[in-house]
Amino acid sequence: MAKVHVKTGDTVMVISGKDRGNSGKVLQVSPKEGKVIVEGRNMVTKHVKPRRQGEQGGIVKAEGAMYASKVMPVCPKCGKATRVGHTEKDGKKVRVCKKCGAEF
Repeated sequence: MAKVHVKTGDTVMVISGKDRGNSGKVLQVSPKEGKVIVEGRNMVTKHVKPRRQGEQGGIVKAEGAMYASKVMPVCPKCGKATRVGHTEKDGKKVRVCKKCGAEF
């Protein structure tokens, strides 16, 4: 099982690709594929077929998955995109900001 440096609910900044410099909330993490889905980023168009009677089909915009290596967590204290460090606090492993040392 592969490890991913971000969790669902984290605020992340996109560091490469068409959405570089933009940030958003992580909606879903897929460690097996090493991908994440970020709210409002990497928008793709999907052709949706109506499944039930009276349901509307058509072209829908949705968030596409992107590689986790393309995103960096944003520290809640200093507000900068940062690498994730780990320390132990009360016998528990906690994630810390590499820039200011705050936990998140």
